[in-house]
Amino acid sequence: MSLYFPTHDDCSQHTIFPGVRIRTCSCDKMMLSVVEMEPHSVVEEHSHPHEQVGMLLKGKAVFTIGDEEKILHQGDLYRIPGNVRHKVVSLDEPVQALDIFTPIREDYR
Repeated sequence: MSLYFPTHDDCSQHTIFPGVRIRTCSCDKMMLSVVEMEPHSVVEEHSHPHEQVGMLLKGKAVFTIGDEEKILHQGDLYRIPGNVRHKVVSLDEPVQALDIFTPIREDYR
């Protein structure tokens, strides 16, 4: 395994909800996560102390963050402060998103 160029197989992989898989790569203070969602899958409402920013890379999904709800499309950005409740529902096509967390999420490492 390369210290600086991790491969797909070097990354941690988890199914976090039915139809929702993540692949993560981290350093000491931040974590990158690639999220793959099947059509009509749900990241159930939750919160965590970590700050999270991300970009929708593919597909369309309904994001609910705090008391705001919006349909995001490819290229749209989002930010989720620590401890703010949020939920994501993919629509009729697969969704791919890129998330960055700080500090790292030990549960995804």
